[in-house]
Amino acid sequence: MQIGIVGLGRMGGNIAKRLMRAGHDCAVYDISADARTALGEVGARPAETLEGLVASLTEGPRAIWVMLPAGKITEGTLAHLASCLSPGDILIDGGNSYYKDDIRRAADFAKTGIRYVDVGTSGGVWGLERGYCLMIGGDKEAVDHLDPIFAALAPGKGEIEETPSRGHLDPRAEQGYIHAGPAGAGHFVKMVHNGIEYGMMQAYAEGFHILDSKGSDVLPPGERFELNIADIAEVWRRGSVVTSWLLDLSAIALAKDPDLTGFSGHVSDSGEGRWTIEAAIEEAVPAEVLTAALFTRFRSRTDNTFAEKMLSAMRLGFGGHVEKP
Repeated sequence: MQIGIVGLGRMGGNIAKRLMRAGHDCAVYDISADARTALGEVGARPAETLEGLVASLTEGPRAIWVMLPAGKITEGTLAHLASCLSPGDILIDGGNSYYKDDIRRAADFAKTGIRYVDVGTSGGVWGLERGYCLMIGGDKEAVDHLDPIFAALAPGKGEIEETPSRGHLDPRAEQGYIHAGPAGAGHFVKMVHNGIEYGMMQAYAEGFHILDSKGSDVLPPGERFELNIADIAEVWRRGSVVTSWLLDLSAIALAKDPDLTGFSGHVSDSGEGRWTIEAAIEEAVPAEVLTAALFTRFRSRTDNTFAEKMLSAMRLGFGGHVEKP
């Protein structure tokens, strides 16, 4: 089907490429002429303006996927696009917007007949090849119309073992995407997903820090071990109950740089962890691990340890996040 893509950065460009590989017709726009040209060279139809992008979509209802940083740039772009669209057309925000903003936007756009869909998109810089795990919020009719797009972006069942007793549940979840609920539900689920990610990353980081410090001179000489951290990460990937993609990324980073000297340990947070803790407070749900993981990132900006370097290495691995100076 035909779709417009706005924002051709690390994820937006790869989303367009993955859709084109599946036979979809992608019109694309980015403020960078180089980014537009690069996508045009692999089969996309570049537009020089947002108005031009909308005009290039000839199949109704028109659908435009916005993949931009959360905040003012996304707000402004969605509003601009809405002014160019017609009732029944669909706007999709695939970035990491705050779910309450989605609820507000959906209500505002509905007044003019434009349908709004929010998509929590997980997959980072690896999504082109691995596919994207998608958590979708919005009107059922709009989401169903976009199903060929979501199915193309999702990773599919792959070789993951089937979960018993799922016969009565939505088969799309096994393909790597779900319709989570009304507008805002997709980004809410992705927000909590990222909050959990903080906790998982922190657990790995602290564990590797303990291993790395086993040779410390604060210990009695007979209790010191010089451990090969890269080998430990690798062996844990093989049949261990703590195996995961984050562990895979950790093993890659440690094999390249066992002391993680290429990282300062200054760990940023992109907002979803904070929003997850805010949701926990609103719901009166205890979230000790996730809160501690978020606060550790704050502390990392003044005092860095091997654990923080491990966090930085994982963030670079899955999302291409480069440490701020």
